[in-house]
Amino acid sequence: MLPWHRRLRLRSRLQAVVLVFAVANYRHGYNIAVNTNYLDDRVAADLQSIDWLAVRDLPGILPTQQRRSQETTIALLEAAALMLRERSLDEFSIEDLCKRVGVTIGAFYGRFEGKDAFFSALVSLAASRALAAVHAAVADEENLGTGLEQACRRVVEVAVDVVRRNVGVVRAASQYESVYPERWGTIRATGSAMVGLAMPLLLARMGRGRIAAKERSIGFAFQMMFGTLINAVLHKPKLVSLDEPEMVDRLALAMFLQLQHEARANRPAR
Repeated sequence: MLPWHRRLRLRSRLQAVVLVFAVANYRHGYNIAVNTNYLDDRVAADLQSIDWLAVRDLPGILPTQQRRSQETTIALLEAAALMLRERSLDEFSIEDLCKRVGVTIGAFYGRFEGKDAFFSALVSLAASRALAAVHAAVADEENLGTGLEQACRRVVEVAVDVVRRNVGVVRAASQYESVYPERWGTIRATGSAMVGLAMPLLLARMGRGRIAAKERSIGFAFQMMFGTLINAVLHKPKLVSLDEPEMVDRLALAMFLQLQHEARANRPAR
């Protein structure tokens, strides 16, 4: 049997998720196969969960009905996400992107309105995939019977995985916030939506009553987690880096202790 996080990624292909800022309609039965020779194993695995329906309504993408053109659009987005792991947005060039995918520069501009529009689409795609992953995680039937500690760890695992897979996009959106505030706004909106999706799962394991106080604690736990992850993306700390398993362990523990403390406030003193 596949580990639970692999099953979650598979399930995310089959679930429809409607986002407030980007349409990401995931339907089984229409997945586009593209050339993944230029991608590493983790990115290639991610690519299988993307279909044209999840991409066609992103901002800056020009409409097309041809399947091959749709495949090229997806390949360009996926290759760009990989390239931004290795370089800054200033170092990113459309020419290099097209060489990596094996298409002409004209093919790029036949599918996107321009470089700025392309990056906006890339940010929106990362956001939609992030929410699809969280939605799948909190909706998983395996959550039944799990306690608060296990729920916290599952939420943190998905959040950290999302940031790891989109590290270049997150870094670029943050570094250019003053120039393109709407892109970082998309990242912020995604974080808020992730909190909203996880809220019922965590609240259900914190006992009855004092809902507002518990929601505030959950929000703060996410604030701590997101702050730590963004710091890891931008500054690559030496103590615990983004890619270390210890990052998940420590963030999951921090979230659990925060929420456990709030939950125990329900209990009358003896």
